[in-house]
Amino acid sequence: MSITAAIICAVVYAVINWLDPYTLSWQCLNRPIVVAPLVGLLLGDFQTGIIMGASLEAIFMGISAVGGSVPSDCLSGSIIAVAYAIVVGGDGAMETGLALSLTIGTVMSTISTMLMPLWAGLAPYWERLASECKPNKFRAISMVVNFIACLPGATIIFLGVAFGIEGLQAGLAACPAWVMTGLAVAGTMMTAVGFGILLSMIWSTDIAVFYFVGFICAKSLGLSSLGIAIIGAAIALTLFFIDKRIIDAKNAVAAAPAAGAAAPANSEEDFF
Repeated sequence: MSITAAIICAVVYAVINWLDPYTLSWQCLNRPIVVAPLVGLLLGDFQTGIIMGASLEAIFMGISAVGGSVPSDCLSGSIIAVAYAIVVGGDGAMETGLALSLTIGTVMSTISTMLMPLWAGLAPYWERLASECKPNKFRAISMVVNFIACLPGATIIFLGVAFGIEGLQAGLAACPAWVMTGLAVAGTMMTAVGFGILLSMIWSTDIAVFYFVGFICAKSLGLSSLGIAIIGAAIALTLFFIDKRIIDAKNAVAAAPAAGAAAPANSEEDFF
């Protein structure tokens, strides 16, 4: 099972990493909410893939490349986390996978960064191809090179799933119970950490009150996430239309003096 799962995970990593961002540049296919269900489906446990995809997306949604920062690789972290949860199975496997996903993604991101000078060394070759004015040749060779650039990561994914999961499982099985309990708690906390990172990016005193309203709705009133989301969407739409009416009114007031100043001239011209 491990070798088969390793091959599947390596192929998924190579294909998705080749399509996005190297080929399509969408930055959507490599998201956990897409990758995790796909890996779960191919490994025969679609439900686990969906559950972990939602949790992993919550973890990684606030992590992005800003400036020269190198974020954790959500693609590799999601693939190995889902593979671990499915191959190991049992209670606590998903929580442990979630706890390890961010660390795995950080390691993979570091390895990819170390390989960047190698690909940057091909810049003179790309410049020569561009000077030849042969777009089809440039496109074909760039797609081949981009696929080759995905192979080191795919190899690491294969080795990690094929030989690392069983060793990791044995190591965790030898750990005391409190270590496993800590990993399970850390896994459940990672979702809150992801939301916290995202919240720190959009936090504003103007909308801070809604955070506490949502907390009260969840803890005191016991509303579901869907119910709170619907209430939040209704409030957001209401505020949007209020702001739109205010802006339209300001624009109308600003346009009124100009129209009034032009009116006498128009009336005078019409009179004569």
